[in-house]
Amino acid sequence: MRSAHEILRKPRITEKGSLLAEKSPVVVFEVARDANKNQIKYAVETSFGVDVRDVRTAIVRGKIKRRGKSVGKRSNWKKAFVTLGEGQTIDFFGTAGAV
Repeated sequence: MRSAHEILRKPRITEKGSLLAEKSPVVVFEVARDANKNQIKYAVETSFGVDVRDVRTAIVRGKIKRRGKSVGKRSNWKKAFVTLGEGQTIDFFGTAGAV
């Protein structure tokens, strides 16, 4: 089995993700393309010490980009919406208790 650091690439801190986190305990991660939901759940639980209730995934298609007359395409990537247990949070910025 791969390590948690190979499965979880980085947290996606976006406006949409922040709105989701305010309404319910959901955190958004960019994950490895071949990772399944069980591996993502295990990686989040071991890395952050939280209880994961649900994992939803989506493949984000890469955009077509142009520079002059040459055309390229960004890589596809996988996004995971991780629902945490009741009352649990993940603090990415280390601001818990800061004023």
